Amino acid sequence: MKLSIGISLLAVTVLLLAPPFPEAPAGFDNKTNGMVDDATHAADQAKFDETEALDDGLGPLYNTQSCRECHQNPTSGGPSQVTELRVGHSGPRGEFVNPEIPIARGTEIIKGRSLVNDRAICPNAAFPGTEIQERVPDSETIRTFRVSLNVLGDGFVEAVPDQTFVDLAKDQCKKNHKICGQVLYVPIVEAPGQTRVGRFGWKDQQASLLSFAADAYLNEMGITSRLQPDEVTNLCNTVAEPNDKTGPDGLSDIDHFARFIRATETPARDAQTAQTPKARLGAELFDKVGCDTCHVQTLTTAPAGTNLNGGTFTVPPALGGKQFHPYGDFLLHNVGTGDGIVQSMTEHYGKKMYQITWKNLSGNCLRKGPFPVPYLVSFLC
Repeated sequence: MKLSIGISLLAVTVLLLAPPFPEAPAGFDNKTNGMVDDATHAADQAKFDETEALDDGLGPLYNTQSCRECHQNPTSGGPSQVTELRVGHSGPRGEFVNPEIPIARGTEIIKGRSLVNDRAICPNAAFPGTEIQERVPDSETIRTFRVSLNVLGDGFVEAVPDQTFVDLAKDQCKKNHKICGQVLYVPIVEAPGQTRVGRFGWKDQQASLLSFAADAYLNEMGITSRLQPDEVTNLCNTVAEPNDKTGPDGLSDIDHFARFIRATETPARDAQTAQTPKARLGAELFDKVGCDTCHVQTLTTAPAGTNLNGGTFTVPPALGGKQFHPYGDFLLHNVGTGDGIVQSMTEHYGKKMYQITWKNLSGNCLRKGPFPVPYLVSFLC
């Protein structure tokens, strides 16, 4: 009996003295977090920074010519002041309806998305009489700009287990029913039929960085890929689909983008400012009033070897079992300041989205009505 008690006490002592999870690397020095070597990371960053041209499949409608244009402060992968425009209007029952935007002098209507692209590739020398620039009709009275978000360190966010977010939401709801995060299960485009807790994008519309990369490549640069093979419009389009081809290394651009983001360090805290009296006082007040209930200071990633995203991605040692400090919970919150825009399912997951049965898709967030397709009512859920 004494031996048993002694062993138990020893086990408790070891547990209490066990070091915390290792810290995720932080910095703005363009270094890898260890997932790949520096040369590979630099090559992936070059893809991220690369300016796309017409021969690459740019457009026909687009916002920018590279990932770096939107994500570059203070280095590639950071946020920026660049915004995108989203619009729509209310239907007869108050439901959100995506815009119908005429292009080419009304011969084609852009539907099924709230995004309005800032640029177009024609008229040009090959299509001098084709004018396809999108212009917002007066009927679209719901309008908002969304600023570009940071993607540095998002590999660690992707590696956080779904259950962590589920538990956070449950805990918040127990403590405060008015301020309570919402979990959304969204499609993993590279694993048809599989879903995961959303954590990327303004409204948690993506859970996988590969899905996220393909979404942005199409909607922000107009470049199709194996995950998003359909153009928004085929007017002025001269490049075969998908535009994003597999290279000699067996990877396409979206693979390089996803690997680059996964291998980035987390944003570094300003350690000097954090030690000032005002910052220390702010930190005390932050905890005292309960800001950290939703602005979670520390999250921990899944162990190395864990399969994620429907089995398409395995957590590497560089990302596994690490703690990082996002000051966020990556849940969806309705705090009364929503922009009124409802996420279009086909815009983010492809035109064939409804030909697939998705396991555990957040069905309570699907709104059906007299308009063409259901929508992810993420600003309400």
